[in-house]
Amino acid sequence: MKTAILGATIIDAGQRIQASVLIDNDIISRIETRGDIPTEGARVVEAEGALLLPGVIDDHVHMREPGLTHKATMESETRAAAAGGVTTVMDMPNVVPQTTTLDRWREKMAMGARHCHVNYAFYLGATHDNIDEIRNVNPCEVPGVKLFMGSSTGNMLVDDEESLRRIFDLCPTLLMTHCEDSARIDLRMKQLQATEGDDPDVRFHPDIRDSQACYDSTALAVRLAQETGARLHVAHITTAHELSLFSPQEKRITAEACLAHLLFSRIDYARLGTRIKCNPAIKEESDRQALRDALCDGRITLVGTDHAPHLLAEKEGGCRRAASGMPMVQFSLPAMLTLADQGVLTHERVVELMCHAPARLFGIKGRGYIREGYQADLTLVRPHRWVVDKSCIQSLCQWSPLEGSELGWCVERTWVNGQEVWNGSDIDTNVLGQALCFVNNRREAS
Repeated sequence: MKTAILGATIIDAGQRIQASVLIDNDIISRIETRGDIPTEGARVVEAEGALLLPGVIDDHVHMREPGLTHKATMESETRAAAAGGVTTVMDMPNVVPQTTTLDRWREKMAMGARHCHVNYAFYLGATHDNIDEIRNVNPCEVPGVKLFMGSSTGNMLVDDEESLRRIFDLCPTLLMTHCEDSARIDLRMKQLQATEGDDPDVRFHPDIRDSQACYDSTALAVRLAQETGARLHVAHITTAHELSLFSPQEKRITAEACLAHLLFSRIDYARLGTRIKCNPAIKEESDRQALRDALCDGRITLVGTDHAPHLLAEKEGGCRRAASGMPMVQFSLPAMLTLADQGVLTHERVVELMCHAPARLFGIKGRGYIREGYQADLTLVRPHRWVVDKSCIQSLCQWSPLEGSELGWCVERTWVNGQEVWNGSDIDTNVLGQALCFVNNRREAS
């Protein structure tokens, strides 16, 4: 099976070139900048005027399977990913039952092989008492260990320093942390409840899960990583204060920004309410601007989504009752390219943050770049102004906080391992992704 993509503008490794690409089965077999590529026996895609990018690698999604499939499944959320030019997802462990043993991790891997339309990997979750499971993680198969240092569900909250230090000391691969100080969050909730009632309005969410709660927990994680030599990746940074803890020169301690915190700020609660309620909370305009600035100076290593679908019925209520999280994976690439059009960053930087950086950080084999011999995970995007509406949403929950928003780019095609999974209007549900292989993801990597 061959596909010839002709005359696209390729963005890769900071360069922009006009070229044609030949896909042979699942591999990029030829990139030609000076002449024609052979098209005999190949499906031809005319791509003049479009950008050809590496498929997006989203390091932070919640597909809700097993146990929460009333709101999302691996099948539905990887349809959404493919429609958004995302060719690889890494899924979180807070499902039912939680992915805190290697047996449960293997069960999820088997589900992924049956149901995921894009490439997949699954984190192992840390608890107070599963250190033996963590020590036995194979860094070639598992992207990392997810550690909830802030409020979570069940026994996945780890907030005493002795347990944390043991995990930082012994984890054989990358540690990805959710950093919020639970004691401060509990205190702030009680203070707000005293004046605003049992379920304070969502506009108080950034006052309860405030900047100090984030900074204190992130500072603790950074200190433990420095003291133990652990590789640390802090998820969803939300504040300007936290950014002072990161440096472009420090490769062992890295930070992720998520799309929602780059798009929204406190003023948007009045318009969108609990649709943008997430943990950590969306905060001030000044925090959003600091995060946007950090995309370009290297303090933010990569951009993920924290794609977290809930039914709209579960989003009813205020700070206490409404579920936290929102579906974002389908619109992350068009939204980031639109931010580039607005001057927030460049298209080249979007590709670095969403494709190259995750491939490097996790040591993903053969993906994340447009190179001969690499897996043909590609997306073709074209400038086109359009408004997000419910009819285009692939996620099972059938809503998006971006409904009514105008985006400047559309995803015209997506290829996963050389197979066209998205043609601009439909998903080929016969296409299934592959499990990721990690070649440089051990504790010692830098």
